[in-house]
Amino acid sequence: MPRIRPFRPGDEPALADICLKTADDGADATGALEDDDLWAEIFVLPYVARHPDLAFVVEADDGRVVGYVVGAPDTREFEEWFRSEWWPRHVERWPLPDAERTRQDGILIYAYGRRAGAEPYGDTYPAHLHIDLLPEAQGQGWGRRLIETLAEALRERGVSGLHLAASSGNTGAIAFYPRLGFAPLPSHEGVQAFGMPLA
Repeated sequence: MPRIRPFRPGDEPALADICLKTADDGADATGALEDDDLWAEIFVLPYVARHPDLAFVVEADDGRVVGYVVGAPDTREFEEWFRSEWWPRHVERWPLPDAERTRQDGILIYAYGRRAGAEPYGDTYPAHLHIDLLPEAQGQGWGRRLIETLAEALRERGVSGLHLAASSGNTGAIAFYPRLGFAPLPSHEGVQAFGMPLA
């Protein structure tokens, strides 16, 4: 029987692979960018580096990691850390493009633009998360259990609310989050954000 367990050092390659295999609106994004590594360096690895105690994985019977949830308890603080400490390590490998010509350019422009206060959701819902499950782990309740596990860890820290954002093209995710108690929030074009109080 698969189980949820806390993240531990050494899980990073599996998390990076899951991130890549689900990055294209829930489908495999292998080859969608010039460099497949970029997805994880923005959307999962910074979280386990900064808040390893707020990362949980689904471990299959054979010991493989097949899903995860990662979170940041204070979005403003996390985004400032991402801007000032995490992303500068990558600027030589991935310079800021001068225009958005490719999908990778757009993701890099997003990464370079991350900063405290860039999104309004952090005021009411200070924590945020990223969650991904391989197809073999979907539809069995693991997504709900991962989010509940993270939400409980955030409540223990006294965090008052949690938000997330999904691509508008990820119709499965957009249908899923309201069933967990998330409410849609006003959002940018191409994205749907959701918030949930934790208090």
